[in-house]
Amino acid sequence: MKLDRFISNNTPHSRQAARLLIASGRVTVAGERVCDPRFEVDQFVAINLDEALLQYRPALFFMLHKPVGYLSATSDPEHATVLELFAPELRDELHIGGRLDRSSSGLLILTNDGSWSRRLTEPKVKLPKTYHVTTLRPISSETAERFAAGIYMTTEQLTTSPAKLEQLAEYECRLTIYEGRYHQIKRMFHAVGNQVVSLHRESMGAIQLDPALAPGQYRALTAAEIASVDQASTSS
Repeated sequence: MKLDRFISNNTPHSRQAARLLIASGRVTVAGERVCDPRFEVDQFVAINLDEALLQYRPALFFMLHKPVGYLSATSDPEHATVLELFAPELRDELHIGGRLDRSSSGLLILTNDGSWSRRLTEPKVKLPKTYHVTTLRPISSETAERFAAGIYMTTEQLTTSPAKLEQLAEYECRLTIYEGRYHQIKRMFHAVGNQVVSLHRESMGAIQLDPALAPGQYRALTAAEIASVDQASTSS
């Protein structure tokens, strides 16, 4: 949003009066005096008119070690949700970027920045997402080839992007996918005659689940982790 529009929307001043206030040096953005009425501002920057604070809403970015049994939802009448694991003052602020099933665990990202979370989950960005998978039956030698070639999804009538499977044990693998379709990994294994017993997300792009976090714990993302999503988006 242009700075003059922000001032006119959030004060009694008209758009023309807002331009004069800005040009006269009475407006600061993030502590810096700005005299250009067309300066672009977003919802997270601090904006002052003289001594009056018109906006201050810090951007929030968290990783959560999601435990099994919690819904990736803001509220639910029957089941506990991941928001209940956060401090009460944060719950109304946050939304989820890239959900996990109630029976799945691992890395979950929550933020109040909608533009950033859209870049995190945008299909065309092809952000790699890596999971530790345990299956009901032994993982066949052909599974990696089938996943690399793509699995046809009848509901969407499309073929998944090539996925990388690293076999860890007879019933375990590390799987990297580049999409996030509904129950995608479970459906992929079902297509090759197997069944997922447990699913644990280890990473999304360059953001890896912090091994210091126990299930149910969370921490703020680092500046480098936040920036990695923007870098992936611009390079795609």
